[in-house]
Amino acid sequence: MKTYKKITALIIEDEEPARDLLKAYLADYNYIELVEECENGFTGIKAINENQPDLIFLDIQMPKLNGFEMLELLDETPEIIFTTAFDEFAIKAFDMNAVDYLLKPFSRDRFKTALEKAFLRIKNKSNSKSELDDLLKHVQKNSKEIENVIVKSNHKIHIIPVDEILNIEAEDDYVMIYTEEGKYLKHQTMKYFEEHLPSSKFIRIHRSNIIRLSAVSQIQHYAKENYIVILKNDLQVKVSKSRIKELRKEFDF
Repeated sequence: MKTYKKITALIIEDEEPARDLLKAYLADYNYIELVEECENGFTGIKAINENQPDLIFLDIQMPKLNGFEMLELLDETPEIIFTTAFDEFAIKAFDMNAVDYLLKPFSRDRFKTALEKAFLRIKNKSNSKSELDDLLKHVQKNSKEIENVIVKSNHKIHIIPVDEILNIEAEDDYVMIYTEEGKYLKHQTMKYFEEHLPSSKFIRIHRSNIIRLSAVSQIQHYAKENYIVILKNDLQVKVSKSRIKELRKEFDF
């Protein structure tokens, strides 16, 4: 094994046996300083911001905030080696975007190979952000219906269950997500939400607005083929003429 400059590493993994395995393998490398181990994505984000590690081992399947969602919230990302149980979709995504991963259970030799690849990138100061961005876009595009929306606001992380969303409104390159608790700005497209929110619960009634069906308080007719939807938060949303037919079908009017 080649000699490398001392680097700092971080483990973000919710299962203790998996953390113990990573630590056992890392013990073979005296030039790696494990600065912290985290059990979830929330503490992981905090640890990355505080320690600025060179390398992180990141589990994907974590409760509340998974690995991909966690990465969306980071401004700067260190070198990453993903750790994952068998997931055909995730593995295909990694392979397509040249991002390294360890498939659980992984051997000491496979661990060594992943480390050498990461060390080379760190040594050469290779910027893997483009590959990571491509990976996240691929995951978002091909993921199934979402259950939560993750938003970072004023240094706080909000996990918004889709059942708490009243409506989503376009704001240039962002969207404003309205709930009974408040509103949250997120860098995402309306098209993404139209494709990934549960179709049985949400409907796009305008190019600039998606509403939750159960959040509708009233539907008011104010001119020929012109309607306004009033939501439980008293927000009034105009219905585009091209969407009236779908709205009629949902509410039978």
